[in-house]
Amino acid sequence: MLALDSDPIVAIATAPGRGGIGVVRVSCGRAGDAAALALMSALCGQTLAPRHASYVPFIDAGGQALDRGIALYFPAPHSYTGEHVLELQGHGGPVVLQLVLQRCLEAGQQFGLRLAEPGEFTRRAFLNDKLDLAQAEAVADLIEASTEAAARSAGRSLEGAFSRDIHALVEEVIALRMLVEATLDFPEEEIDFLEAADARGKLAHIRARIDHVLGEARQGALLREGLSVVLAGQPNVGKSSLLNALAGAELAIVTPIAGTTRDKVTQTIQIEGIPLHVIDTAGLRDTEDEVERIGIERTWSEIERADVVLHLLDARLGMTGEDVLIAQRFPAGVPVVRILNKTDLTDVAASVNRLAAIDDEAEICEVRLSAKKNEGIDLLRAELLRIAGWQAGTESVYLARERHLIALRSAQEHMSRASDHAQERAQSLDLFAEELRLAQEALNSITGEFTSDDLLGVIFSRFCIGK
Repeated sequence: MLALDSDPIVAIATAPGRGGIGVVRVSCGRAGDAAALALMSALCGQTLAPRHASYVPFIDAGGQALDRGIALYFPAPHSYTGEHVLELQGHGGPVVLQLVLQRCLEAGQQFGLRLAEPGEFTRRAFLNDKLDLAQAEAVADLIEASTEAAARSAGRSLEGAFSRDIHALVEEVIALRMLVEATLDFPEEEIDFLEAADARGKLAHIRARIDHVLGEARQGALLREGLSVVLAGQPNVGKSSLLNALAGAELAIVTPIAGTTRDKVTQTIQIEGIPLHVIDTAGLRDTEDEVERIGIERTWSEIERADVVLHLLDARLGMTGEDVLIAQRFPAGVPVVRILNKTDLTDVAASVNRLAAIDDEAEICEVRLSAKKNEGIDLLRAELLRIAGWQAGTESVYLARERHLIALRSAQEHMSRASDHAQERAQSLDLFAEELRLAQEALNSITGEFTSDDLLGVIFSRFCIGK
């Protein structure tokens, strides 16, 4: 991979399809300014001024214009990748972009110019210290953001807000490690380094900071991933009506005929910026209909993968024997909300009731609503936010990934063990120091200062080509 990381690379940087503008990007790698100058001459017929937009023809090998557009040259290290970069901004037609791309490959053949792999430009930026790993991931998250809140949080991560918090934590851990290791190196000294420097106070402060950053990261991960919400229940209890009410559009067919929904219908909506992937499924019942039976099997598959299950009941009937059997099959650990639908046909108003836990069972939440009349839908939205752990007004969150949460939890655990060893004083100072080192490594893995090449390959392979 190290050899490949220095190859000159080229790709179309704009999305596939037709558009007003299309961009072909070249990063010259180890070939450096020699490749940049040769490509400028071959494609533009002139040497471009650095960081200056030039309107030029993009010419083929015979000197004929393939297109006309803006050419930009960014000399290293002042470019996105930290290498010499050439960008050709022309018309966004697929054919003309392919012609320009092929011309680049032809002109750069002597330098080993090749097509870029997914995420390779951003990988170069990381390897050349233009971005740390958390910022590089934020590039992809910003492109893929499905809500305004997610886009804003990804922007904060790209600007370095997340990385700055992690670096500050690492500096505090390093300072504490220095104190502990000084005590290990000079055990004969009468001065107690740890007591004099308030090591326990510093340790408590670091643990509190990690808890805070982890809380912010959890909120950011929620903005990025969202929740998978499955609507489940017997036929004709209003699952499709509830999907339509949550989405604010007629997405699913609604009829009084039981079994209308044969396969899942998925719609992504947002509540306060959080994406909710709502899945309407086939009604759960015994059936001889082969198509409906397959739909029911798929329903249970979706329930197994759900973050939240909305168990719909008819408010006029409540929890029937069939509903009890359905509830018994729900996977353990998945939050379940009972939805008593069709309250407009009863004398009970829309409401939220949390029933006390019985024995080892979790608290049961019931939401009474009318999907048809759009009554109580806001109550359900608020309940879903509560289950997700979302805190309103968290404008300062940064987008985070599961990888970041795992690293922060690992650091949290190591700091907890370090605290236990600190209580034991001199008998466990070496273990105290080791736990601090492991916590530092966990934090460094977030920004890429302690990261395997295998992990880098996984991360950047999920980027789009040209970025």
